[in-house]
Amino acid sequence: MEKRPVGVIGATGMVGQRFLTLLAEHPYFEVKALAASARSAGKTYREAVGSRWKLDIPMPEKFADMVVIDAANIEEMKKHCSMVFCAVDMKKEEIKALEEAYAKAEIPVVSNNSANRWTPDVPMVIPEINDAHLEVIAAQRKRLGTKRGFIAVKPNCSIQSYVPMLTALLPFEPYEVVATTYQAISGAGKTFNEWPEMIDNVIPYIGGEEEKSEQEPLRVWGKVENGEIVKASGITITTQCIRVPVTNGHTAAVFVKFRKNPTKEQILKAWKEFSGKPQALKLPNAPEQFITYFEEDNRPQARLDRDIYGGMGVTAGRLREDAVYDWKFVGLSHNTLRGAAGGAVLIAELLHKEGYFD
Repeated sequence: MEKRPVGVIGATGMVGQRFLTLLAEHPYFEVKALAASARSAGKTYREAVGSRWKLDIPMPEKFADMVVIDAANIEEMKKHCSMVFCAVDMKKEEIKALEEAYAKAEIPVVSNNSANRWTPDVPMVIPEINDAHLEVIAAQRKRLGTKRGFIAVKPNCSIQSYVPMLTALLPFEPYEVVATTYQAISGAGKTFNEWPEMIDNVIPYIGGEEEKSEQEPLRVWGKVENGEIVKASGITITTQCIRVPVTNGHTAAVFVKFRKNPTKEQILKAWKEFSGKPQALKLPNAPEQFITYFEEDNRPQARLDRDIYGGMGVTAGRLREDAVYDWKFVGLSHNTLRGAAGGAVLIAELLHKEGYFD
């Protein structure tokens, strides 16, 4: 099968780097163009990244000598690729304008950025949970005046550590959720070498994270109505988001009240059996088991469990009854794989299989 030519915008940053490691030998996609800011344009990828390679696996050699294109040069990008992954570091309005410009140039965009997450006709997708939201793309194309072009986005990295587990329990009608997330420094695009003040430290504030963590799950659980995604109602979520000295892996401590209080056996059965379109289609980055539960009291742990199923599975543990809420548990997801680049690649795999790029 001939691979689809794709590009990565924001290729020099941490998420861009992660995109390239995931796409280097992908069965569906072949990276033909790398784009970044004007200051990187014209340099080889190796030169543009310099000493800023942030991952613990090496740069794929196949990209090292590719010449970086200015992300604003859409016509040049269009010569090389038929869709793009986007992970740029720009102001929100600039990102919205850039992504829409690519879409209007008939280049579909799968974005890691938050800028378009609340655009009414842009699907914000966790593929196992709300793949039905992709149908809103037809309305988006009508608004943009495009035949192929559109934007699809993935949600915030932190919500992937608890929303899958809550989604599996929606039949029991959860109505009140308290979640505290303990977020790795890679969520800020940092390493310990770049951020030594995080060593032996905890910072009890991450700008914008709590609003995202409280509101984005409601959009994921929403419905498509009249060409727009309308967020769900009936569930209140309150969160605190804390930066902790961990390289990768966002952990969540979650407390839940239900209208139809399940038993422990019902919860564990729901988690074990929960799967979605990626598993049915056997997409390349789909975890065989979406949610894995650990019986041990000291699991899940970031160092031990964040890489389960290539970092695309989510894990849970410490499920027990609570004196104030009905149930409480701990969740974990890999923030730059499931929560960022890997989640976006999984969306692209689903879009590819469903014919949205054709």
